[in-house]
Amino acid sequence: MATIMSILESTTIVHPAIEALFTIDEETGMTGALGLKGGVLSGEILLNLDTENDNEIDIGCAGGIDVTATQSYVAEACPSDTVSFELTVKGLHGGHSGMDIHKGFANANKVMNRLLFKANERYGLRIASLLGGSLRNAIPRESVAKVVVAKDKSAAFVEALTQLAQAIKIEFATTEPVMEILVEPTEAVWTTVVPVLVQENLINCVYAALNGVYRVSADFEDLVETSNNIAKVEVGSEQIAIKCLTRSSVETSKFDLAYSLQAAFELGGFDVAFSGNYPGWAPNPNSEILEVLKSIYTKQHGEAPEVVACHAGLECGILGTNYPGMDMISFGPTILGRTHRQNALRYLLFRNIGVLCSKF
Repeated sequence: MATIMSILESTTIVHPAIEALFTIDEETGMTGALGLKGGVLSGEILLNLDTENDNEIDIGCAGGIDVTATQSYVAEACPSDTVSFELTVKGLHGGHSGMDIHKGFANANKVMNRLLFKANERYGLRIASLLGGSLRNAIPRESVAKVVVAKDKSAAFVEALTQLAQAIKIEFATTEPVMEILVEPTEAVWTTVVPVLVQENLINCVYAALNGVYRVSADFEDLVETSNNIAKVEVGSEQIAIKCLTRSSVETSKFDLAYSLQAAFELGGFDVAFSGNYPGWAPNPNSEILEVLKSIYTKQHGEAPEVVACHAGLECGILGTNYPGMDMISFGPTILGRTHRQNALRYLLFRNIGVLCSKF
């Protein structure tokens, strides 16, 4: 925004006629771009400022679709002679569900589900409530389950989950060095629990649902083509919701994985809905504006930029649907995690064009 407004305000920067496009809600639904209809813009070239490595020029991205599984249940009274526990998974790396999905980071919802699966199978654990994850485009870092276990099985339950927790931490020692898995008794009393069959279906469905990379591109080296993030699992108030974000640069592959998830959840009695569907951006290696930017970058820095496609979602795919003849390119500042996102306000939006931000 600072770059665009500085150009509009300047009386000295030489440029052709330009249109400035500001959109809303890019991180959580892209509703601004989805609401832009054809015929509004007249420009033939789109410079998108949303790529997050300043030595890269992006020419393609993944599309996405939200997959949501829901189920209502009638809560049961908590069994007598039980001990209350809180199970906590925390300290995970997290990350962006597009850009970081291939890095082997643990998903808190999947880790928690392993604990619940073992305890449900062997120790008759009952779930009172469960909350893991937050935004669909974030790999979940934390999950907390409130559960009860029969008193006569509680000691064996703690020992078994402690051993499983240690095994999981060893599995992820490289990518999740500060992972914590806690099995803690509590004086709190959970008054209701999820019915046994509903609980079993929930656990089995989350175990069966794919999380992570589904397919790698055959056309671009090291590019994830299709993936899914089990972003949020919420159980409580007689409602269950499992929220996923499925991504792919190939439309048919995106729906193939979405239908796979639908099949897994429906086997457990869940209602499954698709929403927020947006298309990917097919790369055009023969783009004219690509050649212009490569030349400018090389002249400025004495080296060629990297030309890439990404697994994240950019608005270019959506905009290209209503403006199919537009030549599009994406570039931007280096942004790595929350700290860098905050500092990005102070960055130059492309190295050596600081003059554009001089009024910011």
